[in-house]
Amino acid sequence: MQDEEIIPLLLRQRRPTFFTRDEDFDDRRLCHAKYCVVYLDVDKYEVATFVRRYLRHPACRTQAQRMGTVVRVSSARLVIWRLRATDAETLPWDLPE
Repeated sequence: MQDEEIIPLLLRQRRPTFFTRDEDFDDRRLCHAKYCVVYLDVDKYEVATFVRRYLRHPACRTQAQRMGTVVRVSSARLVIWRLRATDAETLPWDLPE
């Protein structure tokens, strides 16, 4: 599947969260209320670990919290662009619950 085919596919799904290691998707202009894009800036052998960590993070646990965001996940932090936000939100992994 080509990059330009991904967004139309996401728009046809019901509230998807799309995980990728393709840096082309780390773009705040991709924010849309109908989906979430998560760019994993981690080694390919760490992907499963960071997908689980992201989905368990207090700020990202629910589908409602994730929709309308483009997120960069790294070993150090989360950087979240929200729909209609002027600045990115940076969150540590050890956020209190």
